[in-house]
Amino acid sequence: MSLRLGDIAPDFEQDSSAGKIRFHQWLGDSWGVLFSHPADFTPVCTTELGFTAKLKDEFARRDVKAIALSVDPVDSHHQWIEDINETQHTVVNFPILADATARCRTSTT
Repeated sequence: MSLRLGDIAPDFEQDSSAGKIRFHQWLGDSWGVLFSHPADFTPVCTTELGFTAKLKDEFARRDVKAIALSVDPVDSHHQWIEDINETQHTVVNFPILADATARCRTSTT
């Protein structure tokens, strides 16, 4: 199955840094940006999530909600959010989904 811009993404329920999320209910009538990252605390991902948090007002003006995905568990996400807030001088204001089955993890072997 592939998705294209403008397609309706499948609904799912998943644990996140903001609690359990049912995607379509969380999204409501807004547009959404779902972006994935290989793991918590990676330098590039940390700056990307920090920059996304800084764009909160721009996203809100366009009725867009951001949500991230990382293969690590929720408790790691909470620690990572603290790190992002401190190092990127922002406040992460969107959920980070936990991929309990690590389906998006790539093999390094």
